[in-house]
Amino acid sequence: MQRIPLLIPDMPRTDELIELLREIDDRRWYTNFGPLAKRFEAQLAGRYRQRGPVGVVSLANCTLALELLLAACRLPAGSTVLVPALTFVATGTAIRRAGHRLLLADVDPQRWTLTPEIARAAAQAHRVDCVIPVTALGCPVDAKEWDAFAAETGIPVIVDAAGAFGNQDAGRRIAVAFSLHATKTMGMGEGGFAVSGDAGWIERVRCLSNFGIDPADFKVHEAGSNAKLSEYHAAVGLAALARWPRSAALRRSLEQDYVGRLQARCADIEFQQRPREGAYAALCVLLPPASDPALAASGLAAEGIETRRWYYPPLHGHPAFADAGIAGTLEASTRISSRLLGLPFHLDMDAARIDRVARELARILGDA
Repeated sequence: MQRIPLLIPDMPRTDELIELLREIDDRRWYTNFGPLAKRFEAQLAGRYRQRGPVGVVSLANCTLALELLLAACRLPAGSTVLVPALTFVATGTAIRRAGHRLLLADVDPQRWTLTPEIARAAAQAHRVDCVIPVTALGCPVDAKEWDAFAAETGIPVIVDAAGAFGNQDAGRRIAVAFSLHATKTMGMGEGGFAVSGDAGWIERVRCLSNFGIDPADFKVHEAGSNAKLSEYHAAVGLAALARWPRSAALRRSLEQDYVGRLQARCADIEFQQRPREGAYAALCVLLPPASDPALAASGLAAEGIETRRWYYPPLHGHPAFADAGIAGTLEASTRISSRLLGLPFHLDMDAARIDRVARELARILGDA
């Protein structure tokens, strides 16, 4: 029985990196805002200029991007950050490590994301000093709507778009943090970046990424961290950007075929409402209400098919966040998390593997 893994990274190959690595050898400049990192940032910025100038800073990973964006907001210690309960734990840990308190909100039941409407209701009933919407499983949030929310309320907004490279727009007022982890749609091993139309916010993050050393006087006015992107990671990022159009097209085609085959065999599963033109790193299904995702995962594992229960439990189910505040009910987050199952999804999937996954899932659910 051939195993079908959950994820297989789609990373640049050695031949795609050789010339960039030779540039590093020739310069002997390996980190500290090197020329490849600057080139990488410039190419990223070019992707987000449709609505005007943007600032981009490359970083060691998306979690640090969230932490430093929060730090650059200069909120008082212990401020309240509104965040959806349905997210990966890194969103919560970044808030805690920045010294702030979590306030958990529910998500839209179809798109599985926090909306400005939900945030407005929460801000009317609770103190909210910052909001972090999350692009659940790569589904983008509306940057224009969140820009309007920030302008209307004066509350800073940081979008955790860890898995939404290629899908999520930048904003004029809001900031967006992306992950470039190996398992993402565009991977570089470890890495990330932040983008915003607020160039001052981005430059504060850049300063904080270098311990907080101010380039104007070389003094530390605000303590930062070491979150810079190395030249080696920037080389992988540049190669990944060069192959991105082809990778994105393959992912779009794969998802459309996969969803069609699953729907043909499994009558009662549901899918997240997300843009069809997006390129996604994961494919999750919402199992029927009477199904047990743990049993389904176990049954698929017995057939050599790897799965994962994404966003399970939701943040309020983790001991580290047990003291988080709750804004309204968390009904949709709890329901989605309890029924969500991630299936194998990567560019090594072919029709035979997809059919095998769909057939075995249908058998387990009683649809065979």
